[in-house]
Amino acid sequence: MSNNKLKEYRVILASASPRRQQFFREMEIDFTVDPIHVKEIYPDHLKGAEISDYLAELKAGGYPKKLEPKDILITSDTVVWHNSLSLAKPANEKEAFSMLNTLSNDWHEVITSVCFTTNKSQQTVSQSTKVKFKTLSHWEIENYIQNYNPFDKAGGYGIQDWIGLIGIEEIQGSYTNVVGLPTQLVYKTLMAMVG
Repeated sequence: MSNNKLKEYRVILASASPRRQQFFREMEIDFTVDPIHVKEIYPDHLKGAEISDYLAELKAGGYPKKLEPKDILITSDTVVWHNSLSLAKPANEKEAFSMLNTLSNDWHEVITSVCFTTNKSQQTVSQSTKVKFKTLSHWEIENYIQNYNPFDKAGGYGIQDWIGLIGIEEIQGSYTNVVGLPTQLVYKTLMAMVG
């Protein structure tokens, strides 16, 4: 780690996502994993980043342990925003097909919010990336659903998966944000917190 001040802190990543955990390892940030499971329900009037902000903060509020002075709890949430609708994780194959079919040949927004909580303060940051799919054939969508795992990903796809490799034509913004964590923003925020 290039900043020794962070070593004085215990970074708690409250996420079961293997992708987010891998990013923390690659950023050379020491961390412990302590996932929080909450019902991801939000008020209907929220839109875009308001949804991911709300859910990231909801997860932080669900952390059952007392934070010590040198603890930094990190919670996050990613939403796919398309045609004024939030596309969550699909519940089944039919829902996954419908989501990917609606994203086909169109732009959508991937928004990730990250909430940093200490025993004295809380701040939430978010980043948005625009992504465009080519026209996806029904076979391509079905092949992805049958052979990969769209069910643990907002919008029913992972940009790092086969469907992303063959289907995404253009991206405007942070790639890591689409995978599930805006790494540059997370690093910058942590460095500011520890001074």
